[in-house]
Amino acid sequence: MKGTLMVSISGIRGIIGAGLDPLVIGRYAAAYGTWVRRNAPERPLVVIGRDARTTGEMCSAVVGAALQSTGCDVIDAGLAATPTVEMAVLIEEAAGGIILSASHNPAEWNALKLLGKQGRFLYPEEGREVIDIAEAGDFDFVPYDRIGTLSTDDYLDRHIDRILDLEFIRPEIIRRRDFRVLVDGVNSVGGFALPALLERLGVRPEQIIRINAEPTGRFAHPAEPLPENLTDTLRQVRESGADLGLVVDPDADRLALIEKGGVYVSEELTQVIAADFLWRFRPGPFVTNLSSSRAIEEVAAR
Repeated sequence: MKGTLMVSISGIRGIIGAGLDPLVIGRYAAAYGTWVRRNAPERPLVVIGRDARTTGEMCSAVVGAALQSTGCDVIDAGLAATPTVEMAVLIEEAAGGIILSASHNPAEWNALKLLGKQGRFLYPEEGREVIDIAEAGDFDFVPYDRIGTLSTDDYLDRHIDRILDLEFIRPEIIRRRDFRVLVDGVNSVGGFALPALLERLGVRPEQIIRINAEPTGRFAHPAEPLPENLTDTLRQVRESGADLGLVVDPDADRLALIEKGGVYVSEELTQVIAADFLWRFRPGPFVTNLSSSRAIEEVAAR
């Protein structure tokens, strides 16, 4: 660790200008590009995307150039939620992806989150290989006539298409209920991604209350969606009469729910609630994560 720099198999995190700088970013992005080319086709494709942090555009430019220098073609998804970048890797059948986001950390932080070809985070042994390449300086740079290409694309609509294709999504039922929903996007990508999803799910635009929606990267409150950070959001859900409040972190891969009346529901219960609902209609497996508490096991046992 140097300064604030934290290097692990889950990514490279740090404070910009105090451990995480363009040299460090370029080094690990080049290491990732080298690893991808050693484990993928001759001209692998890598998708990159970022949250709205003020340092994101700079970091993305460095990452894109480093990947190109190792012979990777790059598609820049721009401002995009982490799940959208993950979906873009699948849509493009890419060799991997890099997400520029420090998740719930404060605005001065940024990070490189590394994805494999299935749109998932690297396995421990894969992450270790990337770190070893970076630490050894064992890069595979290509000559001028084999530099990778750089293009841009937007995947939000296609991501939402995949969601609406899911078996249990029923926009017509949601539309009939005429829900009023408040969205707190913490001044990042959730501020536009969640309203777009809600509209496609059947919520009327005038029934969507947007707060902290401008993706400025200057977070209106601490970015982790915990109740102590959401006192104003809870109040606005209560006072607006919203049926539901949705709060995400800056890269919109953590979701906290707020009940009508401004009652906070732990983000650890988001998938538990979904599983409890879904198992009423069908048996079988339910994919979860490691942060949804043991409550999901209790629901499964029932």
